Amino acid sequence: MTLRAVVLAAGAGTRMKSDLPKPLHEVCGKSMVLHVVDALKTVEPTEIAVVVGFGGEQVADVVSRNAPSWANVKFATQHEQHGTGHATAIGLTALQAPSVGDAVIVLPGDTPLLTADTIERLVADHRNNAQLATLLTSELDDPTGYGRIVRAADGSVERIVEQRDASPEELLIKEWNAGVYVFEHALLTPALNQLGTNNSQHEYYLTDVIVELATSGSVGAVSTHPEETLGVNDREQLAAVEQLMIARMS
Repeated sequence: MTLRAVVLAAGAGTRMKSDLPKPLHEVCGKSMVLHVVDALKTVEPTEIAVVVGFGGEQVADVVSRNAPSWANVKFATQHEQHGTGHATAIGLTALQAPSVGDAVIVLPGDTPLLTADTIERLVADHRNNAQLATLLTSELDDPTGYGRIVRAADGSVERIVEQRDASPEELLIKEWNAGVYVFEHALLTPALNQLGTNNSQHEYYLTDVIVELATSGSVGAVSTHPEETLGVNDREQLAAVEQLMIARMS
């Protein structure tokens, strides 16, 4: 099985209140997006597509100059923000066409605490269980703001429902989507082509692909500690992530 990767790093990051593109804000002296790229090393993707948007030329320049040679980084530009499904579809265009059995990992570029060990567990679970998709989840007593994991009776993942679109019962679910996925590569593009925008944001949600794939086969999940998947959307969160990284390194 050949593994490829898509890193979503196109967000404007307006809450950062900075002219610097969000993926380039540093945690312990390294841009967030480069922390994510480095965490992929142990799973050995043959190529990594970094999806850029706001400040895309600047992001591409920094990543090109600083990414390790093994990463074989390519770039794709999301000129308009139409959601994670749209960004992923753009990222796939920068990768080689898959053969049957190949996989692609999709992950956000603003989760610098994500570890190589967790990515390795996620990819191994996907391979060992012959799943059409495998996603990373975590649990919080109050997962407000996160998409909830809805499971079938057999324990497999049935769908992900976003906070804005969840019913009162679904909002009680404590398991939430961390935004990191492994997909059967050949199935992902057709599934993305089926996405619509019938949701509160009128965007193409990557999470909606899970419903499509779950009707055709098994979708699994691997759990991790919630701190590891913390995203950064403002300066306060950036400072908190830096403190956690310092504690991890000490």
